[in-house]
Amino acid sequence: MMELSPKQQVVDILKNRQNILILTHKNPDGDALGGILGLYLTLRKMGKNVTAVCNDAAPAAYSFLPSVKEVSQNFGGSRDFVISLDISKVKADKVMYKVNGNHLDIIVTPLGGQFKHSDLISCEGCFNFDAIVVLDSPDLERIGSPYEKNPEIFYDIPLVNIDHHPGNDFFGKINLVDMTATSTSEILVSVIEALTGDPKFIDEEIATALLTGIITDTNSFQNTNTTPKSLTVAAQLVALGARQQDIIKNIYKTKTLSTLRLWGKALSNLVDESEHKFVWTSLSLADFTAVNALETESAGVIDELLKTAAGVDFALLLSEKNGDLHGSLRSTNKSKDVSAIANLFGGGGHAMAAAFQIPATSLELSGAEVIKKIKEFQSK
Repeated sequence: MMELSPKQQVVDILKNRQNILILTHKNPDGDALGGILGLYLTLRKMGKNVTAVCNDAAPAAYSFLPSVKEVSQNFGGSRDFVISLDISKVKADKVMYKVNGNHLDIIVTPLGGQFKHSDLISCEGCFNFDAIVVLDSPDLERIGSPYEKNPEIFYDIPLVNIDHHPGNDFFGKINLVDMTATSTSEILVSVIEALTGDPKFIDEEIATALLTGIITDTNSFQNTNTTPKSLTVAAQLVALGARQQDIIKNIYKTKTLSTLRLWGKALSNLVDESEHKFVWTSLSLADFTAVNALETESAGVIDELLKTAAGVDFALLLSEKNGDLHGSLRSTNKSKDVSAIANLFGGGGHAMAAAFQIPATSLELSGAEVIKKIKEFQSK
């Protein structure tokens, strides 16, 4: 018998499991949110019990997405609560329960003797998931606190890894990693078609979520990673009702005043390292505070401002977020692989777009060292 392909294995496990947890990486972008919502809405429509979780809330620009508020920041509510009774000294004869107003009374009849309060303990039990799907994340650490606080469940429960990043660790029991895809959302379109057996199962809401992922990861089909397949899949989603103009309006044509002021800060902090063929800028916590901007509002700086710089190999944005130093890189030269630069700092990504994160530090403490290492890399 022929071995099933990764996609067939994904379809098989999603068909045969009822309680499914879907996760994506922290600081979610459009592909992370589009993918998690597209799969969440699909599985829920199929009658599954689905929980969608992301370490961080969606940026305000994505508030138009269907059911985005149903993506929570934890999954503690899906855990059993266990009441344990020590029966080593006194055996139990019968157990029953009844609802008494707002209380659940559990009645245990002893088989001779008497139970005491000291015989009783309560604790958290197992999570009620029989499959976990991780989307758009090259490794488990990128998920953030859902993994850090509950690492055991990622080894106890069948784990599906769906991604398009070349640096993926293949951490799942099943790994559907397609590096030729522009986005994880693009991969999910064919998964959903195979899962449901109905090309028209994808409705307007699912199509809008998935198209958001494709549009944002191709920068509205402007990036060099855009392929004929991504354009074909996008056209298919529009035909199924995806609200393409809503996506463009909310992601590219609507900016708050605080976002515009933050971008002004980024431009005023711009440094031209012409000798080393890159430009970079920085946003400190003080910059965010000065314009009353959220940390998520820096998202468009690198793509919509810095990436247009002429005569350089790449652009870099350094920003302080959640006590860490984040770096975002965009190549402006097809022959320049910025993922190699992100790797210097433990990050990764694609040749044209990559990122890294240095924990528990700041621009003041680490910014100069980051720029020094990049200059040395460029000099080689």
